[in-house]
Amino acid sequence: MSDFDILIIGAGIAGASAGAHLARTHRVAVLERESQPGYHTTGRSAALFSESYGNESVRALTRASRDFFFNPPKDFTDGALVRPRGALYIARQDQMKELEDFIAALDVAADTVRVTPQEALRRCPILRGEAVAAALYEAGAHDVDVNALHQGYLRMLRKSGGQVLTNAAVTSLRYENDLWNVRTSAGDFRAGVVVNAAGAWADEIAKLAAVPPIGLQPLRRTAVLVPAPENMSIDSWPMVIDIAEQFYFKPDAGNIFLTPADETPSPPCDAQPDELDVALAIDHIERATTLSIRRVQSKWAGLRTFAPDRSLVAGFAPSAKGFFWLAGQGGYGIQTAPAMGELTAALVQGNEVPAHITACGVDVRALSPARFTAS
Repeated sequence: MSDFDILIIGAGIAGASAGAHLARTHRVAVLERESQPGYHTTGRSAALFSESYGNESVRALTRASRDFFFNPPKDFTDGALVRPRGALYIARQDQMKELEDFIAALDVAADTVRVTPQEALRRCPILRGEAVAAALYEAGAHDVDVNALHQGYLRMLRKSGGQVLTNAAVTSLRYENDLWNVRTSAGDFRAGVVVNAAGAWADEIAKLAAVPPIGLQPLRRTAVLVPAPENMSIDSWPMVIDIAEQFYFKPDAGNIFLTPADETPSPPCDAQPDELDVALAIDHIERATTLSIRRVQSKWAGLRTFAPDRSLVAGFAPSAKGFFWLAGQGGYGIQTAPAMGELTAALVQGNEVPAHITACGVDVRALSPARFTAS
């Protein structure tokens, strides 16, 4: 039996960022079921930092993460974590109400500007005119180097003495004598606090611990990489997002990354792309653009796991001492990771949430797992 102060289940971006902060003051071990951290959702993300993406709670956490992305700590990474991309939200004539609803939020309106259809086509010349009755442009949207962010947190954790143990699938959790006893395929561990950052498996971990699940739903999303049009420079194109999020696409290392933005319910698993979803992705893009896609470079899928209200979950379980939920990141785990890691560390230790996080409008009550058990 190996003793720690805190055990974190899951070494994706959520577990890594929280562990990096907690390891500064506690003995921390991160238990990862796979042979490498970030094998599932984190390692399959083509993330964009966008302060207009997600619901009000997500947008607040994203704002609170901004300084970290643009000014990371010394020695966190060798290069920049973000680089300019821009996001172009387009609406057909029949989608105008959805566009107006989108910019009704004051913080969304502050981050975007209306552009003419002609300006939208100038920014992305493969768009069809009939696909763009109106458009919004978000200049502050940036590509995120997901690997640099994830590896930076893992280095930060290890530098403080934290351990990351792979091939350590949890098989049982039992609480006795003020300690969690955790059995894994890599051995047995004990700690006063368990942080459940298991992504798509978070409800399954809760069940093993006899903690009521919160109704997390993993949803499969398909991604496809296709060749760029010949004789066209695409590097400066923005990410193009259908206002109803029926698809989006962006340049990716000389190719075009695209997705039908599908949300197919799935059990926790090693998600694989469905050929119908690949075909739908291609069909959506060909309808909205002049692309004629004849070859797929690569395709993959990942699980985006949401709580019932699609807000993130961070807080101790109301009915289980020392069991901390860090789940429901959905499609927002990367862009909110800096704020969530710091906030989680504060909540686990019983400290005040840092002022710069609350100043951005983050409401801890909106993240608490207690919201799912309140009468």
